[in-house]
Amino acid sequence: MSDELRHSPLDAQHRARGARMVPFGGWDMPLQYASVLEEHRACRTRAVVFDVSHLGTVECRGPGAFELLQWLLTNDLRKIECGRAQYTHLLDPHDAHVVDDIIVWWVDDDHFFVMPNASNTDELLAAFADGLAHTEGEVEFADATATRAVLAVQGPQARALLARVNPEAAAVARFDVKRVGDLVVAGTGYTGEDGVELHVAAAEAPRLWDALGDAGIEPAGLGARDTLRLEAGLPLHGHELGPGITPLQAGLGWVVGWDKPDFRGRDALAAERQRGIARRLRGLSVEGRRPPREGSRVLRDGAEVGIVTSGNFSPMLGHGIALAFVPPNVEPGDALQVDVRGQLLNARVVPLPFVRK
Repeated sequence: MSDELRHSPLDAQHRARGARMVPFGGWDMPLQYASVLEEHRACRTRAVVFDVSHLGTVECRGPGAFELLQWLLTNDLRKIECGRAQYTHLLDPHDAHVVDDIIVWWVDDDHFFVMPNASNTDELLAAFADGLAHTEGEVEFADATATRAVLAVQGPQARALLARVNPEAAAVARFDVKRVGDLVVAGTGYTGEDGVELHVAAAEAPRLWDALGDAGIEPAGLGARDTLRLEAGLPLHGHELGPGITPLQAGLGWVVGWDKPDFRGRDALAAERQRGIARRLRGLSVEGRRPPREGSRVLRDGAEVGIVTSGNFSPMLGHGIALAFVPPNVEPGDALQVDVRGQLLNARVVPLPFVRK
């Protein structure tokens, strides 16, 4: 792979708005435009648009596409139907760690958009190639990331403001997938708010971006997207998911289709389910405004019991919050401490999400 950063079809629009650009997953993407705090609160109270074109799009189509995805990914596509989206995992076949967490858009009868994280598209493509041995029907798959942009319109006013631009797109229900003219629209997001994601041809993306701005939807960067997903208790690959972390440890056993006869990584995951998990992801509510950070030690009665995977100040709650792996017997309500550079912050285990909508 080239070390050169990739650029979104909206790169010029971001720079024209004075965005602070940062490397992310091999892409040069906007971290913020003005203030992460302001953009976060705008999403919680009004509506914003994120450029999430750094996410991958692998198109999978053909009579064997359903069968291939059923074997390759953990969740069970029989739970949904054409015109719906599903959250799922790609597991390592040896130890069942989460290679990537993925959204599948079931666009047409034999046509799927498989949406990996920014840096994992090549691993997904390799897994697709391996999975061909597990399907009898013809399948075609290709990386379509460079041909399109993806815009996430999120917030309590997202649909009302989007309706000024495209009423049909604004009406796509939560986790539905629908073709709307030249767009493919899904009722998905990563903020804990209502909204939709718009899959648009790269050449048409700037026009759509400008139209959303004219409708009163302000841009937000990846900084706010991260604090929003943390308040929503949503995992981030490389933090709560990745090498050494299984769906069961992350508290995401619901994405595993145990009723399927087989899927990649099933045997290793079933073995862990049988013996029991050694750790469990929990949410920590931390006293005070000082934010816990990734890598901070978690203590119980003076002894280290875990590690923070993501932590920050919650703009909506006004105090620190964190996700951390701790022993499975640590339950909501338990008192813990977080060591932030030698200062012990009092914390309590709380149910997720931190901010309920």
